[in-house]
Amino acid sequence: MSPKRLFCETEPCLEQPFEKKRPRLTFASIIGDVVMVNSQNHLLKALEPLLRRVVNEEVDRCLLRYSRLLPRASSLRIQALEPSSFLLYFVNNLPSTIFTGSKITDVESQPLRIAVEAGADNPAFQVYSAMKIEIVVLDGDFASGDKQDWTAEEFNASIVKERSGKRPLLHGEMNITLRDRAATIGDIEFTDNSSWIRSRKFRLGARIVDWSDSDKNRPRIREAITEPFVVKDHRGELYKKHYPPMLHDEVWRLEKIGKEGVFHKKLSNYNIKTVQEFLKLFTIDPQKLRRILGVGMSERMWKATVKHAKTCELGNKVYMFRAPNVLLILNPICEVVRAMIDDQIYSSPDLPNIPREYLNNLSRQAFDNWHSLQDFEGNFREPPLITQEDLYDSCHQRP
Repeated sequence: MSPKRLFCETEPCLEQPFEKKRPRLTFASIIGDVVMVNSQNHLLKALEPLLRRVVNEEVDRCLLRYSRLLPRASSLRIQALEPSSFLLYFVNNLPSTIFTGSKITDVESQPLRIAVEAGADNPAFQVYSAMKIEIVVLDGDFASGDKQDWTAEEFNASIVKERSGKRPLLHGEMNITLRDRAATIGDIEFTDNSSWIRSRKFRLGARIVDWSDSDKNRPRIREAITEPFVVKDHRGELYKKHYPPMLHDEVWRLEKIGKEGVFHKKLSNYNIKTVQEFLKLFTIDPQKLRRILGVGMSERMWKATVKHAKTCELGNKVYMFRAPNVLLILNPICEVVRAMIDDQIYSSPDLPNIPREYLNNLSRQAFDNWHSLQDFEGNFREPPLITQEDLYDSCHQRP
């Protein structure tokens, strides 16, 4: 009698786990795995420089913020509490927007100047010979709010360097010599915009460098900073309209007149090259100006151009025109602001004693002889005796 066979010998044992079938390796699957690994390696190599740059920028920003929150070392605390004996400062103000590749000037297009003065606690000023000044770029958020003083370490920590792979932020004469307490900054320009930093603005800063050995015990001279400003790429500046336009601006700075466009060329053919020349002709003969621009400029475009031109700042310069028994004072766009006729002075816009056509003719004579007029600085704030609208109405009343 044969022994009974165990159940597990003939049927699968329920208590033993099932073994998963391993996929069969083929040559195609092996090649596919290799290609996938190579693709991932190439992707990682391509991303590595970008990731390194992003990480470095974020680490630098975090360190800068954290360093401002850290308690000062004892030496730094003493320095922060010690008032600056002397102060560097920028004499003139910068515009709120600066373009790359353009010379950095003040709001009046004049060269920047920097000077040094004594602090409130040190009225006695000692002149240091040939102090070397370095111009640097600062983060626009530096010294924001009510903060009026800082340490040299704080100033240096806020200096902005160029982006990876870019040229230095400033190009030109960044090192100047301070003589007789002042110096003029030469040609410097930005090479990159300010949109890539968190504040989206820069400041210019100035600090003393390269002290001689005899000046090592000098008092602290606090660094100079400007107000924050935006730096934009020069591509937009090339065709940028000015608000308000300036008298000396080229006429294509006005709305609806494109640079090297049809209207620009038409005006140039009549020697109307600046905003001042545009406004002078509009004052004297607006119909002629309208005819020059032609039917290609719609009435809506014409009104927009004239409206923009009229926002121009006229300044204080006035011009004197002389004729027999007549002396006219005109503003830069040929409007009469004061007149002396037969020894009687007229300075009110509402004097019916002067025939309008007579005054119009005098204005046209002044316009025709503009380059021979004597100019000087004046302060004639009253309205002109005859305006652009008066002349425009007079032109329409002609037969």
